[in-house]
This record gives sequence, structure tokens and C-alpha cells, in this order.
Amino acid sequence: MSDTRRRVKVYTLNEDRQWDDRGTGHVSSTYVERLKGISLLVRAESDGSLLLESKISPNTAYQKQQDTLIVWSEAENYDLALSFQEKAGCDEIWEKICQVQGKDPSLEITQDPIDESEEERFEEMPETSHLVELPACELARLEEIADLVTSVLSSPIRREKLALALMSEGYIKKLLQLFRTCEDLDNREGLHHLYEIVRGVLFLNKATLFEVMFSDDCIMDVVGCLEYDPALVQPKRHREFLTKTAKFKEVIPITDSELRQKIHQTYRVQYIQDIILPTPSVFEENFLSTLTSFIFFNKVEIVSMLQEDEKFLTEVFAQLTDEATEEGKRRELVNFFKEFCAFSQTLQPQNRDAFFKTLANLGILPALEIIMGMDDLQVRAAATDIFSYLVEFSPSMVREFVMQEPQQADDDDVLLINLVIKQMICDSDPELGGAVQLMGLLRTLIDPENMLAPTNKTEKTEFLSFFYKYCMHVLTAPLLANTAEERKDLPEGTTKGIPVCPDNFQTAQLLALILELLTFCVEHHTYHIKNYIMNKDLLRRVLVLMNSKHTFLALCALRFMRRIIGLKDEYYNRYIIKGNLFEPVINALLDNGTRYNLLNSAIIELFEFIKVEDIKSLIAHIVDNFYKALESIEYVQTFKGLKGRYEQEKDRQSRGLSRYRRDARALDDDEEMWFNEDEDEDDADAGVEKRVDEDFPEAYGKYMGAKKVKESEDKENLPKRTPTGSFKFTFSHSAGAANGTNGASSKPAPSASPASPNGSSGKAAAAALPSTPVVKAGLVGLVDYPDDEDEEDEEEDDDEEEMSPRKRPRLGS
Repeated sequence: MSDTRRRVKVYTLNEDRQWDDRGTGHVSSTYVERLKGISLLVRAESDGSLLLESKISPNTAYQKQQDTLIVWSEAENYDLALSFQEKAGCDEIWEKICQVQGKDPSLEITQDPIDESEEERFEEMPETSHLVELPACELARLEEIADLVTSVLSSPIRREKLALALMSEGYIKKLLQLFRTCEDLDNREGLHHLYEIVRGVLFLNKATLFEVMFSDDCIMDVVGCLEYDPALVQPKRHREFLTKTAKFKEVIPITDSELRQKIHQTYRVQYIQDIILPTPSVFEENFLSTLTSFIFFNKVEIVSMLQEDEKFLTEVFAQLTDEATEEGKRRELVNFFKEFCAFSQTLQPQNRDAFFKTLANLGILPALEIIMGMDDLQVRAAATDIFSYLVEFSPSMVREFVMQEPQQADDDDVLLINLVIKQMICDSDPELGGAVQLMGLLRTLIDPENMLAPTNKTEKTEFLSFFYKYCMHVLTAPLLANTAEERKDLPEGTTKGIPVCPDNFQTAQLLALILELLTFCVEHHTYHIKNYIMNKDLLRRVLVLMNSKHTFLALCALRFMRRIIGLKDEYYNRYIIKGNLFEPVINALLDNGTRYNLLNSAIIELFEFIKVEDIKSLIAHIVDNFYKALESIEYVQTFKGLKGRYEQEKDRQSRGLSRYRRDARALDDDEEMWFNEDEDEDDADAGVEKRVDEDFPEAYGKYMGAKKVKESEDKENLPKRTPTGSFKFTFSHSAGAANGTNGASSKPAPSASPASPNGSSGKAAAAALPSTPVVKAGLVGLVDYPDDEDEEDEEEDDDEEEMSPRKRPRLGS
């Protein structure tokens, strides 16, 4: 047999009853030795790889649909389809299949499929039952026809037989002639029967019947039959909608009559499926699978025909961006592109890639930038939908475009991403449906997870730098505007001003969306968002929203802080401590009272996390400043647990300092062994002890080898207590080590330099201790617990206690 090649697409039906494109290639029918028979082979046109190798089985039912499709099933739940570029190629392969099976090529199906469950029963039937005898197509027998059509739906084999009978006798067109007669006579009973008949014929799920029913001269009569549902008192007016209300607008004249006819047909069939037909029951859900496929292949064909017509698309883009184009015309052009992109979603990935690359080459993104800056709400909404298709297709393509914009525009406001942000902020929908959609698009664009393309390894760094430089201030503007303090005379670093909290529900929703995006940034952007939070004091402004009457907004603010603390980053911790940023959270907890709600649980979880993770700096700050206000909360053990951690760490530090006080000369071998054992025990405590050793990474060993000094000198050099009750040391290691951070270098610092009590960057490494520790009061504290009470400072601390805001029932009041 000669080897005939035709260009085809190979499709398989997935579990969701959608067609997946497996590739484009050329089909041939040839003898395959391994399969012992004539087979269909499809080789990819790109690289010649084998896309399909399928033996033409004598018992497989092949169907030819729409002149250019051949569909068949190779196994249970495994359907295949070949979509031919040319009808001639389809006809030739169809003849080969029919030749192998010994069938007449004029038929649309080569086998009569028999359901396995019915096979034995079918074989026992008398010979005459193999044929479905249709009643004469007359008004008087409509009820009989309706009963017949309804009765076969439960039987696959009888559905096949009825479909063949309907096709062979031209029965469909005769039924539709009866419909016109019944409508002229206002014969409601006959019209109700015709509704049942046409609905049943659709449920036969046969493409050959669909081609007749959905042809130009039949489809409106089919819609007419479906208007007369017996369950309705008055018939629907679907035809009136399709012919008068739904107007086909050619934004640019379509000269191809076949394309125009295909667009009309697809719209009407989609209307039948989505609007007219009732939602199928569980038992009927597979009855319309072929109808879904019919629509799918129509859309593929429409997109392909439009995409290939470059003159048409070029003209659309030219009018879309032309300032002289009327607003009404531009709205129609944008809506056309929106539908065009929606149709493209039926394409498979490789075809969709080609489609969007065509749009990109034609200048879709610059056009969107112009459109999204217009005042027309409908145009902007349609442009947003188009933008969402582009972002979903290729975030990198969009990012590459927007990063080039600052070089071409002086005003940041006209940048595409800023236009998107402004549209999100200005969404007039009370439910903020558009804003939610746009927030999702922004999140996709700034997500580092899809910036890892090996072809452009600098994309993440470059785009995030661009975003934080040109766009972040636009995103946070509503947040900063709604969290301003009315009183400007308050000291810096307080939240005691009267906050301007948004009471408007829509504004609160918008701020919640912005906070959700900022929380995402905290999780994924590391130093970019960290620098922004520090420079703008953003967390303080966010925590003003803890006073909002909208609990969901307060929870969003709390979640933002929770994500920051969850990073366990000492930079953030020092920022929180210095700004006293736990105060609004604790105030919210106290204001919530005894109510057991989500806000209460979320705040408790925040402190529980700090306790479980043993974040020492935050534990010390919370206990020192807020424990008096929190100690009465006993329905959870969280705060007592924090106090316990605090005391445990305090005791450990005291024991650590006592070791330094020992005379080095008195340390014999037994004592040396005792220290080593004690350090081993400390290492064994994974949750707590490990961090103490990190605070003194090399101190123990180096101090043991230090030059021996006299006991009187040792006594003279004991650490002095500062007025706040903390011990202050200065060693010749870096400020980062003085604050208890781990170093990365072992180079000794040339001299001892006092570090800020608030801690430094922590990037410098701990240096080697000098042979003799130099101990001074009032400098860097290894551990700084301002309220470290003991007997000698008890009275002084009591006086301070009376003045401390943390002792009041509500902080900051």
C-alpha cells in the first residue's frame, strides 16, 4: 500500500473530557511488521519523532466528523482524534481505514459499537430487532416518535441504531418541517413532543447528526423546538434573542464567508449548550461529550483562521491604538480581542504559544498600556481580561516589556504595572471583584518562583529592583494614607496617636488586598521588602489597623507581623523591639477581653510561636515590658511559658557569667572536665541550650587558656551593674558578636569599639578574645534585661514600675 502523507493534529481525550493536543505532523497508513497489520503513523513535522502508531483494528469503530476529523477509541477511556488540514487528506485516510475493515467509505462510522454489558443480550435478540423502524414523520405520530427517542437513551446500542436510522432517511429535516407546521397551527401538544424529540436526538451524542442540526438552514428551527419545554407555562424566546438582541459585530470586515459562518454556528451551538439545554444529571453527563468536542474544534478552527490572516490582525491593532478611533469603535475592538483571547484558551500549549507570540509581535502590550489609561470603564475591564491572559501565558514576557518602559517614559504613572495597580485601587465594584483579579495578576508577576528561567538568570534581581523602585510606592499609597496619625506632636516611635482607621468597608477590603500582597512579599522577597519596611517604618503603619472595627482587616495586619516574626530574622526583631511594635498587638488582645474568637486565637498563636521557637530577643522584650499586663491571662500557658523561658535564659546567663569569675589558676583537671561535661549537657538540650553556646562561641576555651591573674584583680575586674540592672561588657570582637549574632569570619578586631545598645548589622564576625578580658560598665550588654530585679535594686525598680506603661490595664492609654 502506498505511503500517503497529510498534515494533521493528533488529539487525545483527557479525564475532564477535554481534547489535549499531542502535536502536529504528517499521517500515513502503512504496514507495520511489529503490529502485524496496516497502521496509522503520525510523525512530528518539527523533528520527525513518532506522535502516533495505531494499528487499524478490524473491530474498532472509526467515525468521520465535520469532513476533516477522524475519531476512534483504542481502549476504555482512551479516545483519539486526527484533525486534518485538508478535506482531501481526511477522505484518503478514511478510505484506507474502510478498505482494511471492508466497509463502504460513504458511511460516517465503520462499526456499530456494542456496549459490553449488552453484548450477550444483543446476541439473543431476534434478527429483526437489529433494525430501528422509525414511525412515519406525521403530526399524529409525534408522541410515538418522542417515546421511541426517549426509550433508547439508556441503551448505547439502540442509540447507535437510532442515529443511523435518523441519518439514512433524512428524518431530521422532516421533523423540523413538522415543527414549522405545529407552530403555525399553535399545536402546543405537538410542540411539546418535538421538544422531547430534539432534546433526545441531541443526547444521542452523534457528530453526524449535529452537522445536520447545526447547519444554517436547520439550527434556528432546532432552537425553536427547544423553546417549548413542557415544564414551562410560556415558551422561551431564544430565537428572538439570537436574531434581534445578539448582534454580530464585525469590528473589521471579515471577507472569508466560511469563517463568518463558522463564528455564527459556534456562537449558536454554545448558546444551546450553555443556556437552552438543562444541566445534565449524573447519568446524562456523558451524553453531550460530542457536542463539547464539536464546539472545541470549531473554536480551534476560528482561532487558526484569524491568526493566519495577518492583514486582519494588523488592521485591528492599528485602529485600536489610533487616537482618531471613536470610543465606541475602540470598545468593540477591545471586546473582540477579549473574545479572541478567550477562544485561544481552547488551544493546546504549543498552539497557544504561537498565538500569543503572534499577538506580542503585533504589539499587544503597548496597545494595552494605552487602553488601560483610558477613562472608559468597560474598555479598561476588557483590557484587564486580556492582560490576565497574557500574564497567565508568559509572566516573563510581560516583565521584560515593563522593565523597558522607564527608558521610554518620564512619568512613573503611565507604566503598565502602575496602571494595573491604580485600576485595582480605584475599582468601583463594591465587592472589589476586579481588584481581586488584578491583585492575583500582580502576585503572579512578582512571584520569584516563575522567575527561574535558565535563559535569564538575572530576571529576578532586575525585576524586583524595578518593582520596588517604580511601583511599590503606588501599591502602598492607600495603606499609608489610611494609617496616618492625626497628632503630630507625639514622640517618634509611638503608636499613641489617634489613628485614622478606615471605617468604610470597601476601603477596608482594599487595604486587606494590599496587605495580602505585602505579606506575600515578606515571604518571598527577602532584602527588597526588608529594606522597604525599615525605610518606611511600614510595620508600625500596618499595626495601626489593629484598631479597625473590621476584624478581617485587623487579622490581615496581624498576619503581616506574624510572617515577619516567622522569618526569625534578627534585623526584623531589633526593628520590632526598638519601635515597641508589640504594644498595638497586646492592646488588641486586652481590648478583645474574654471573647474567644479568631482574633484572640491568632494573637495567642503569635506569642506561642515566639515561645516554641525560643526567639530570645523577643521573649526578653515581651516579658520585660508587657508581662504585668499579660500575667492574668491563664486560660493558656503561653505567657507563663514565655516567663519561664525568660527566667531560664536569665539563669543560664548568670551561670555563664559565674564561670568567668572563677580564677583561672584554680581550674585543675577535674574542674576542666566538669566544664566540658556541662557544655555537653548544654548541647543536648536542642530547643534551648544550643543557642547559649552560640552566644559565646569561643569564650570558654579561650578564657581557660588566658593568662592567670590574681584573685584581687579578678575581683576588681568583675562586671559592674549599670543603672538599669544589666551587665555591660566590651571585648575585642565585633558589634555583631556583642549582640549575640553568629559570625562568618574569625579575624580579630583591632580594638574594642562600643556598639549601639540596639545592636548592629550583625554581618561582622566574632573575633578572638584578648588574653585578658577588659570589663567596663555602661557599654555593650551581652544580655540586657532592663528589669532584672535583685535585692540591691529592688526599691529602684519598684519606683520605675509605677511609671512603666506596661503595668497599666491597657497599654498606651
